[in-house]
Amino acid sequence: MLKVNENDFDYRFGDSGPKYLVKGPNIDCGIVVIKPGQDFPNHHHSTCEEVFYVLEGEIDFYINDVRVPLQKGDLLQLRPHESHYLINNSTAPFKALFIKSPHLSKKDTVTVPNPIISKE
Repeated sequence: MLKVNENDFDYRFGDSGPKYLVKGPNIDCGIVVIKPGQDFPNHHHSTCEEVFYVLEGEIDFYINDVRVPLQKGDLLQLRPHESHYLINNSTAPFKALFIKSPHLSKKDTVTVPNPIISKE
């Protein structure tokens, strides 16, 4: 059994980005915050799946360069090798729970070029 509190962990970029609440032995789980105007680089995972559940706000995900807008209450499941780029084009912070499975002892993230976004 493990019990943790979100307030005991720091975001990667101070007040935004991901923060892990659990790392292994079988899954990784955390919270990600992306502020208005911020983005998170396009990447994919070679082995693990990742699930996002939106707690607050809205965001544009680009899955394999295709825009998938998410809002509070949406859940998104990503399979290995599905690239995902996040950009907050709204006026409110985005906050989501993320879960990766399986937990891997080595880094499973591959950074890829950001999608070309049309300004239509």
